Amino acid sequence: MVDVAVVGGGPAGLSAALFTAKNDLDTVLFDTDETWMHKAHLFNYLGIRSIDGGEFVDLARGQTEDRGADLREEEVEAVEETGEGFTVTTDEDEYEATYVVLATGADRSLAEDAGCAFSEDDTVEADLGMETSVEGLYATGAMVRAEEWQAVISAGDGAAAALNILSTEKGEHYHDFDVPDDTVRNPGA
Repeated sequence: MVDVAVVGGGPAGLSAALFTAKNDLDTVLFDTDETWMHKAHLFNYLGIRSIDGGEFVDLARGQTEDRGADLREEEVEAVEETGEGFTVTTDEDEYEATYVVLATGADRSLAEDAGCAFSEDDTVEADLGMETSVEGLYATGAMVRAEEWQAVISAGDGAAAALNILSTEKGEHYHDFDVPDDTVRNPGA
């Protein structure tokens, strides 16, 4: 059983996986490499002057893997609550996870099939920590925001979900705040 399964490899999914893996939670990210980012060019992402969306995804994947996440190119077909977490069924295998972060863009079908509550505007209902009505199941980005599909917003949602999971695991509000000395201890960072 992994601690965290992330479904989707755009900014939200990669951000969630980066934070959880970096903080020693066993994390697997499932992605079919069909993110909208391959059609994007970022000029409005804080800290980046200009970058092709595909290049951004490649860099983010490398960073996420460097921090310990297991990235798998598998299509997730179902997410089912088990009482002790979730079973994530892909086109290749089944995986058990304590938490699941859905980062599938505007495709809300996995959330619907898992029994998540929806708002009147057909978005998935989630609290400020991105947790849905199904305990331990998180929704991010375009799933929870009608027409607010920005990479930087999605990445923030992924980070919020990860910090919520980390706070739950550690039993207190968790801050992921690095200082320059952290990079010296983590030369591959």
